[in-house]
Amino acid sequence: MKTIFDRSINGRLSPYQLESLANPRDFLPGGLIRKTPPDLPRVGELDVVRHFTGLSKRNFGVDSNFYPLGSCTMKYNPKFMEQIASLNGFTDLHPLLPQLKGAGLYTQGALQVIYELEDLLCRITGMEAYTLQPMAGAHGELTGAMLMAAYHNKKKNKKTTLIVPDSAHGTNPSSAAIAGYDVLTIKSRDGIIDPTALKQVLDNSVAGIMMTCPNTLGLFESHLPEIVDLIHSVDGLLYYDGANLNAILGRMLPGEAGFDVVHLNLHKTFGTPHGSGGPGSGPVGVNKKLEPFLPISRVVRLDDGQFFLNYAYPDSIGYIAPFYGNFGVMLKAYAYILRLGREGLLRVSENAVLSANYLRKKLEQHLHIPYNRICMHEFVASAVEQAKKGVRAVDIAKALLDRGHYAPTVYFPLIVKECLMMEPTETESKETLDVFVDDLVDILMKVDRDPETIRKSPQNTPVSRLDEVLAARNMQLCM
Repeated sequence: MKTIFDRSINGRLSPYQLESLANPRDFLPGGLIRKTPPDLPRVGELDVVRHFTGLSKRNFGVDSNFYPLGSCTMKYNPKFMEQIASLNGFTDLHPLLPQLKGAGLYTQGALQVIYELEDLLCRITGMEAYTLQPMAGAHGELTGAMLMAAYHNKKKNKKTTLIVPDSAHGTNPSSAAIAGYDVLTIKSRDGIIDPTALKQVLDNSVAGIMMTCPNTLGLFESHLPEIVDLIHSVDGLLYYDGANLNAILGRMLPGEAGFDVVHLNLHKTFGTPHGSGGPGSGPVGVNKKLEPFLPISRVVRLDDGQFFLNYAYPDSIGYIAPFYGNFGVMLKAYAYILRLGREGLLRVSENAVLSANYLRKKLEQHLHIPYNRICMHEFVASAVEQAKKGVRAVDIAKALLDRGHYAPTVYFPLIVKECLMMEPTETESKETLDVFVDDLVDILMKVDRDPETIRKSPQNTPVSRLDEVLAARNMQLCM
């Protein structure tokens, strides 16, 4: 496929291209004005439309295909949310507009959305207060770890270590390290945290624990009450990684369960688009003792009902994002929550768990499932038996691409060899799941009959099987 620059023909113009009626010198200092025209492609409108339509057909998207992508919740994004986020009253706002009186009239609606979304997330998770500023899940993790550090620094606690179980979300260790902590990993037992192993490493240097609950194996941490008591006994804090909130939405409030700080993924749980590095949003909620340390600014409501951004928090960890994070993502999540309501959010968790267990039972005769018991929203299978025959998890995943399904997460978590993590989400129909099972079983059957075809997959995608090491070292960004 040619790039848009390859399609360029010198002198060609769009029939709608008009000369600008404004003079740039009326708006910009002379030093900021280009001396030469930008090197833009010279193409007609039809060429532009066909180029980007062709690109869209090469992309794999949830609007056209199924994502059994464990750990990422690649679910359907309702289109009405895009309409909400596209309303002119929101898109035309400038972040430096006045907040109160006069021109502040135009910003009050946006500030109200932030204020009310924070309140909704508090109700959903049982926390005292939220910040919506973190711009991704890992950014929320880092913010949470920084809040934990601020709490301990204020108390002059000499805390140097954060515990991260081997079943936690993959970015937790790096977030803890960037926040300045030593990372201590404890091993699971039967797929969940072992309280005995936790006791052995627990001392007054422990600042807290970063937990994913349910964990990356799709299993609920059934020892949670004991873990909460152990961590709190050394004035440690419990951090809740909300990447897997789909499984417990409306069923468990992390704050009531004993967690001190929570991060969520609006781009996972609350239906907004996800992937390719953004857009994202990773709000962080805290209990009462951590509230003073939340980032500035914070939206508050005055006695007269007006909203404004308050900076007067002396113990705040400061700024963590420009302006106020990804406001468009917040709008979509706000609309999603209001549209579903309490009963709708309960159905999210019901269907997410039902779908995962349906897949697990359909596949248990064909793939090894190390922890084969009732799971939450996802489960981890293993291709160890197929690997003995020369077909690895990555081969199976790529073969699924030829069948029109995106690949499940492979080789994570690290505690399961040749793993395939599957998360069907709550938005897929039984018919879609059945087609996926049939195609996956057919691939597994071919391991004995035609393993070479599987190892060469994918064959029918725009880009076939790559040498992944070479591709990483010698990127070819144009085709």
